[in-house]
Amino acid sequence: MAGCGKAHLRGSTALLSVEDLVVEFPAGRRTTIHAVSGISFDVLEGETLGVVGESGCGKSATARAIMQLPPPNSGSVIFDGEQMTQLSKENLRRSRTRMQMIFQDPISSLNPRRKVNEIVAEGLSIWHTDSDDIAIRRVHAMLEAVGLDPKAVENRRPHQFSSGQCQRICIARAMILDPKLIICDEPVSALDVSVQAQILNLLTNMKKRYGLTLVFIAHDLAVVKNVSDRVVVMYLGKICEVADPDRLYTHAAHPYTDILLASVPKPDPHMPIPKLQITGELPSPINPPSGCRFRTRCTKAQDVCAVQEPSLQKISSNHFVACHFPNETSTHVAI
Repeated sequence: MAGCGKAHLRGSTALLSVEDLVVEFPAGRRTTIHAVSGISFDVLEGETLGVVGESGCGKSATARAIMQLPPPNSGSVIFDGEQMTQLSKENLRRSRTRMQMIFQDPISSLNPRRKVNEIVAEGLSIWHTDSDDIAIRRVHAMLEAVGLDPKAVENRRPHQFSSGQCQRICIARAMILDPKLIICDEPVSALDVSVQAQILNLLTNMKKRYGLTLVFIAHDLAVVKNVSDRVVVMYLGKICEVADPDRLYTHAAHPYTDILLASVPKPDPHMPIPKLQITGELPSPINPPSGCRFRTRCTKAQDVCAVQEPSLQKISSNHFVACHFPNETSTHVAI
């Protein structure tokens, strides 16, 4: 499908640069799951990169590979000038203090045996950055920053909180060591809609307040549009389109992006249900299609799509697409 090519990369100015990333998992003696297959992207300092795609496209595998959890099978991950894949264990541990992750399920990502103050202060206690008194004050300040009353929550355990409150604790834990980059792996997908808005507003405020750089992974395309400065669309372990959110959501060039946008429900009971231009079932990542990986479901596919993998090509300012037959005038109602 897509993913090869580096026309969309912006050089050495990026805070995070990922090139030719490959993540594979064994699935039996002679079977391999090709979760991520040679993708490249970068994130500038202070930017929010949104990553979208259906389940199984490799979004979370990419996020974990950036954190070296586990390390990728091949490719490079350069963060703040350091090649993460070549660091020693000790240097990797130190680098992770500047690059934190917020997970999809907030409750299961917290230690049920520990109190909130211990969870948030864990990074400080591991690295012995402050005295006990200063550490306690920093924990209290961070809990207040995420909207929790320190005196009311510090001695309680995760099971005593709602999912939204647990996600606030996760954000406080990630922020306590003053990281430069936060990877948000679907941080609102497990929350109620009303709570989602609160957490999104919190992340936006924290980004401005602390000068953060974010990689934001989500299924909700409307959410990604509102929080992102640049959007990457993934399908079956590859990148098919990269663009600014306004451009992507109004002039999608890849047929798969077109389908994702058409799938977003509109709050209008009188609007007819759109007929999606897609065929077939999602291929298996164990044996992905040759050439363009989307060709088995694409109504525009031709013979060249089966033998030649399209590379990312620039079609307009800050808009790149990997397709032999991109859309020319695709226009969507703004989300």
